[in-house]
Amino acid sequence: MGADKKTKEAESCGPPDGVKVATAERANWSNPIEFMLSCWTYAVGLGNVWRFPYLCYQNGGGVFVIAYLIMMILVGMPIFLLELIIGQYTGIGPDLAFRRICPIFSGIGYACLVVIGLITVYYMIIIAWTVFYFFASFTSDLGFGSCENDFNTIGCFSATEDAKCDSNSTFFNFTCTSVEQICVDNGLIGNINRTFCLAENGTAVHIGSVVNRVLASEEYFNDFMLGRGDATWENYGNLRWQLLLCLLLSWIVAYLCVVKGVQSAGKAVYFTTLFPYVVLTALVVQGALLEGAVDGILLFITPQWEKFGDAQVWGMAASQTFYSYGISCGSLITLASYNKLKNNCITDTIVVTAANGFTAIYAGFAIFSMLGFLAKQMDVPVESVATDGPGLAFVAYPEAILRLPAPTFWAIVFFFMLFVLGIGSQFAGIQAVSTLVLDKKPEWRKRQWLITLIICLGFFVLGIPMCFQGGVYLLTLMEWNTASWAIMLIGLAEVVSVSWFYGARRYLENMASMSMKLSCFFHWFWWSCWVIVTPALLVGIFVFQMVTFSLASYEDYEFPVWADWIGVLIGISTLVPLPLMALYVLYKRKYTGRALFKPTPLWGPQDSTTESTEALTRSGKEEEFSTRF
Repeated sequence: MGADKKTKEAESCGPPDGVKVATAERANWSNPIEFMLSCWTYAVGLGNVWRFPYLCYQNGGGVFVIAYLIMMILVGMPIFLLELIIGQYTGIGPDLAFRRICPIFSGIGYACLVVIGLITVYYMIIIAWTVFYFFASFTSDLGFGSCENDFNTIGCFSATEDAKCDSNSTFFNFTCTSVEQICVDNGLIGNINRTFCLAENGTAVHIGSVVNRVLASEEYFNDFMLGRGDATWENYGNLRWQLLLCLLLSWIVAYLCVVKGVQSAGKAVYFTTLFPYVVLTALVVQGALLEGAVDGILLFITPQWEKFGDAQVWGMAASQTFYSYGISCGSLITLASYNKLKNNCITDTIVVTAANGFTAIYAGFAIFSMLGFLAKQMDVPVESVATDGPGLAFVAYPEAILRLPAPTFWAIVFFFMLFVLGIGSQFAGIQAVSTLVLDKKPEWRKRQWLITLIICLGFFVLGIPMCFQGGVYLLTLMEWNTASWAIMLIGLAEVVSVSWFYGARRYLENMASMSMKLSCFFHWFWWSCWVIVTPALLVGIFVFQMVTFSLASYEDYEFPVWADWIGVLIGISTLVPLPLMALYVLYKRKYTGRALFKPTPLWGPQDSTTESTEALTRSGKEEEFSTRF
């Protein structure tokens, strides 16, 4: 990216007094479009196409959509803008920014980075899944649509094969089997039609209750790609070397895309932002034309009002808001820190919010239309078609692809699209961690390629345990405990430190100094959200989540208690920096009284950062106000 003409000198975390070190410049985005598209790519990723549909499927369909949209406007947008402002105003990463704005909350930046580190590790596993499917699609006979594989069971159901059966039979036990024979073999006296058996007492019994049918794509995902088999926490299974290679390839691509920081990532976002919508449109159109699609879409858009007061629905809606926006992870602060001071990030916030909501709902139509079709084919309710969970998208989307003309071509394109969506969201997470290092050691910017390589290699190693047969359990545990209650508490700390202690009105004045014009409505909206609405919602949801807290599980496998405690500890680990750094500030910096909650002299707009640091150094107060912990 085009860098500022003025070279910014090292932060106070640099060399001792009187020593000057030549450092590389801190780059900027070439233009505002690249920044906005980077935020778009970061926020609109697999969370919208992969996570949103299965959460919607779990939590009442349409009522979850309503809860999500409300949380998106009242929680997601305010925190999204708050983070963009703090990054753009200061021109530094989250660790330094929160130290300066409110010393007692110095741990927020580190907590954000712990969260983004954990999410980046397991998120790349999902991307590795897409790579696996991508390479598996280079065959004329797509394995995820067939029941003729070695790993398939007698209950495997293929809608394609079932369509070839006559009106008195259904696809079961690898062939078209007489429905009457299935009923008799299971202790019933016969069949009424293709869907129901007849019991001795004259009652009709749905064939789905007689035999356990599992979609071919679901068996492919669990038994072939994951190789889950009988793996448990106690018997974790063997390493799936295919997944390990896919994970390695994913990290190599991510590294190549971010090796030059915003200079390389900024160019990639033009493609990663726009390409996915072409493929999603093809799936939405095809899905809408299938028989039974309306039933699935109705489940998606029709609220189950009895669940509107369910704390789990609102908790998951808030979780998805944080997950899809990528807020409270430090990444947005990092991205915005490469902006020029005068960029209008209010526009960026509104555009990304619109794109976020639209993409999630658009992907939902694709998923639920296919679930409706499969329900029609299997003669079961839409809610019973597939097991909900992280693998839902890898079950429903492949079934839709099989019904497109030239399914092999569309499978390749679709899974490449998922890869693009996922890898685009990883850029900001990697940059957040590298920015932490390079802001603390500006003299290392000339070796940014090496710092980024070490970070990517470290994350790759941490992801290896999730490449085992039981790896999906660890992934579920990490997602369950990092992307829900833990990340919301970090978001609450962010809002409180800025709006309550620094002051929402002062923050709005900072926005005005950045040439952002606010109407009376938006001035009131942002102030009320930051000061009252957003904190109140987060506190309320957290309390309800704790009251109704449930242990993690995957499909029908409930995790042992000790595994759940590991998950809780993972969640708590993201919060440890908050009290730890607060104690460190009290002990090491000796702030007292109100000084703990006031901005330091180094707080200010990015153009004044160098001058402030130099002035403090000359006056001998560098040690007192240093940001080097």
